[in-house]
Amino acid sequence: MEVIKKLNEMQTRVSSIKERKETIGFVPTMGALHEGHISLMHNARDENDKLIVSIFVNPTQFDNGDDFKSYPRQLDKDIEIAESINVDIVFVPYAEELFKEGFCTYVLQTKLTEPLCGKFRPGHFKGVTTIMTKLFNIIKPDRAYLGQKDYQQNIVIKRLVRDLNMMIDIKVLPTVRDKDGLACSSRNRHLNPQERSNALCIYNSLLKAKSMYSSSIKDANKIIEEMTSIIKSEEYTRIDYVSIVNPNTLEDVSCINGKAVATVAVRVGDTRLIDNIILE
Repeated sequence: MEVIKKLNEMQTRVSSIKERKETIGFVPTMGALHEGHISLMHNARDENDKLIVSIFVNPTQFDNGDDFKSYPRQLDKDIEIAESINVDIVFVPYAEELFKEGFCTYVLQTKLTEPLCGKFRPGHFKGVTTIMTKLFNIIKPDRAYLGQKDYQQNIVIKRLVRDLNMMIDIKVLPTVRDKDGLACSSRNRHLNPQERSNALCIYNSLLKAKSMYSSSIKDANKIIEEMTSIIKSEEYTRIDYVSIVNPNTLEDVSCINGKAVATVAVRVGDTRLIDNIILE
């Protein structure tokens, strides 16, 4: 396995892979790898000739400087994990190379970035769309692998690829959860034991939404009320949003006809967690 940090070296390596007409599977991460990332890497390993994983804590998608500084970092351990899965290349770029002095070109997307997390994290998705465009240009993957937990981000990236005519297949895989149901997230390690216990209300609220929908309750507001009640019943929780949205446009729905997504963002202590469940 190679660990590449220099941009020109990564581009050279990609060129040689493309010359051999080998397929590239790509898993973009910000490190602090967990079982969710591992699931993506296993799938990418099985479906491609070469597997490239990026580890980069992207400063341009953080709306809070303290959040960026405290984001968990464990590069040595991450490299060990990647090697155990037979990753071909781990790309660990320098921020100074990706965003050189005077950098002023960003990729903006409207509509899909405005609701949900877009309301609470100004500038976040501008950072996401910009870094993903840069990574896609550098790595030129045939397939990129994302987890369902970041539902809005996935929809944004899918539209980015479609709108900018990138020949990349975006594969979204199911959310991986710990035994207690909490969605795997790098941020979970910020939770103390009490907060960890409180955070289970997030998944419980989503299960309640699924149960109500399965019982033929289609009124989104009724489902949201029950979800909100479950989350508010726990200490140390503060809701950013509880929404039921169209799976493609991310617009709020009042009556669920067909497929919808119940999605939440909750702050447990100082840690912001997101999760979702598909209703169909």
